[in-house]
This record gives sequence, C-alpha cells and structure tokens, in this order.
Amino acid sequence: MAKILDKQRYKCALASMQTVQAITRAIPVLHSGPGCAQKLSDATGSSGYFSPNIFPCTSINEKDVVFGGTKKLKSTIENALKVIDADLYVVLTGCIPEIVGDDSGEIVSQFEDASKPVIYANTAGFKGNNYRGHEQVVDAIIEQYLPRVESVNGKDTEKIKGLVNIWADVPYADLFWLGNFRELENLLKELGLTPNVIFGYGHGIKNIDLVPKAEFNLLISPWVGLKNVQKLEKKFGTPYLHYPVLPIGATETSKFLRAVAEFTKVASEKVESVITEHEKYFYYIIERYADLFLENRVINKQFSTVADAQYSLALTKFLVNDLGLFPAKQFVTDDTPKEYQEAIRSEFKKLNYGIEAEVDFNTDSYLIHEEIKKHDYHGYPLVLGSYFDKEITDDLKGNFLNVAWPFQDRVVMDTSYVGYRGGIKVIEDIYSVAVQRFN
Repeated sequence: MAKILDKQRYKCALASMQTVQAITRAIPVLHSGPGCAQKLSDATGSSGYFSPNIFPCTSINEKDVVFGGTKKLKSTIENALKVIDADLYVVLTGCIPEIVGDDSGEIVSQFEDASKPVIYANTAGFKGNNYRGHEQVVDAIIEQYLPRVESVNGKDTEKIKGLVNIWADVPYADLFWLGNFRELENLLKELGLTPNVIFGYGHGIKNIDLVPKAEFNLLISPWVGLKNVQKLEKKFGTPYLHYPVLPIGATETSKFLRAVAEFTKVASEKVESVITEHEKYFYYIIERYADLFLENRVINKQFSTVADAQYSLALTKFLVNDLGLFPAKQFVTDDTPKEYQEAIRSEFKKLNYGIEAEVDFNTDSYLIHEEIKKHDYHGYPLVLGSYFDKEITDDLKGNFLNVAWPFQDRVVMDTSYVGYRGGIKVIEDIYSVAVQRFN
C-alpha cells in the first residue's frame, strides 16, 4: 500500500545538474520537461558563469511524449555547442524521455567528434535521488570522457607520484562543499601530497584530465562515491582509500591524517609534526572557552543529528569525541542503500569512552519528529538538522543548528566544517545559538 512521505531531505537524480555546475566551465544539457532546472536549483550560490536559468533544455511536451524527443535533443546539443562557451557538455535525462524510451546515448554518440566533449547520464527522478545522480554523473565522466584523454591508456596509464584525487561532498546538496574541498586540499598539501579536485573554484577539465593519472584516490564519504572509486581502480588501476568519516575536529582529523599518511607512504615524522601543530592550536581555543562549555553544559546534555549519512556520522563523532556530549538517537535521511547501512551503523558504535549511538535510517520527517518528541533529552535538546527540524526543536525549547538541506536560515559562502578549524567553526555555531537563550 502506498504511503505519504513527509518532507524528504533530498531531490531527484536530475538535481545532479548541480554536480555538473560545480565543475568549472562544465554545463548540463537537460533532456527534460520545462521547469525542472528552476525547481531543482534552490541552492544559494548557484548563479555565476552558468546558472540554472540558462541551462540548455529540450523542454519536451505532449507531442514529444507521442513522437519522441530525440530530434529536439540533437538540435539542443548542436545549438548549445554553437552559442555556449563551455569545456564539457553533460546531457542529463529527466523522467519523461526515460519513460517514453528516448535513446539519449545514441544521440550523444553522434557528437563524438564535436569540438568539445559531450557525454550523458541517465538521471530520471524515478531512478534515485540526487546522491545517486551525483554518482551517475561521475560514472559518465569515467566511462565516456576519461578514455579519450591524451596519454590515458587504461591500467597502463602513467601515474604522477604524490597526486591524489579527492572525492567527498556532493556539491550544493552540502552547503559547505566548497570550503570543505579547499580544507581537504590544504590538509593533504601539508603532508607533501598533491591534491586533485574536479569541483569548485578553478577546478575543471584540466583536473578531470588528471584523474586517471593520479597515484591514489581518496574517498571521504560513508557511501556516496564508493562505486566510482571502485570503477576507477578497475579501469585505471588506481588504488583507493575509503575513509568513511568526514573529519571534523581534532580527534577525527588526526585519525584521518594518519590513515592517509599510512596509505600514501608519507613518513610518520612528517604527519605527526603536522598533527602536533594543529592540535596545539585547537586545544588552545578549547582551553580559552572552557568556562563557556562548563556554564552551558546543563543546556545540551544530549543531541540528535538529522542529516545525510556524511554529516550525521561526522557530527556525532565530533560532538562525542571532542565535546563530550552524549548522543540520543541519530537520524540518517539520504535514503542510504541497504547494502551500506550496516557498515555505517557500525561506525556509530566506534565512539570514545565506549559510547555507542543508535541510528535510524529514515526519510520520513513525520516519523523522525515523533521520535524526537518522545525522547527524554534530560534538558534542552540540541538538534543539528535541516530547516524542517527547526519548528519541532522550538516546540521542545531546544537549540537548533541548520547543517543539512534544506537550508533556509543561513548563508554559507566558503565556510568549512572540515578539519581542526572546521571543528572550531562547528563549536562557534552551536554555542552562538546556545548563548542566545540568555539574551
């Protein structure tokens, strides 16, 4: 029997147009109905050289449902190549062409010799959400574009020593994606490695060309992107390190740096020197504000996260391991595939002091809010979630911080929650909310 899903925390797979947009000078070409781009582009910071309002779109209608939309797709690609100055054109299919059976791949194959690369990904909404769509876009780049890159020859591709591809946040689905990538790059540079990221400022086709030439792939995510790095290993022989926790704060970031150093054969003296310097500053800040933490300890004895797997897990580890808070039930809302849930669940049990956090993989806001309402937080609840969770937190007289989509009450430009400084930023945000209770 069908049921109503209340306020899900993700978009359809076609929202992976934002993954394409995050690649400098790459543009999505939408084979979909009119209005899809506008509906899916509600993220702040999505204007710029290419904005959703100018994405080429076939705008298919009733006639195309009957007779097919492939002719319109072909003309749309042809005209996009003529009038839009981009480095990479990515055709994304919506629900209608997938339902009526348009062979978008065959049309795209006719542009194999075009002046600029044209690839495609099947991103119909009924095939998954934007997290799956992100993987499909990266997969299309791996399968359709990388084999064409000069000097790329499958597993025999010559590797550049010390070059590491970083795969982490889903752009725009994570408000902090730009700052997080920049901080991850900085951390790897401190280890003497050369990071390569295909998303963000100044990162475009030249970075994509380097992907098969990297010595290692680094995936920082509980599950999104795992199939991509596995495919890169299979096609180009690039070994990968899967680090399932986004490192926030001193405890997890130090673990992360040691894991990366061991995998990439960086000298232990080097990594320990980097860690020591960062930890000195992190704990200097903690000591300065110890009185604030102690005075406010009675306010938030327990917390819940309501976010995708990446942030729910990362923030839980940080709040327990670095701040000493106690977890209530945690909620993962990204419709995590069942094949990954047990591994993620086990990570919630690997907390300091023998503490374990209960986790609920749930996409229904109504059910999540009912669970939050019935739990005894032994004080004011601390809820780190999406804007959907603000009202229920206010009703419980709790403290709320918007860390997950949808975002309605904050603007983030290049702020990062990653690393040592990212942990300090999380503390600032939480206690800025907490102290307002006394104003």
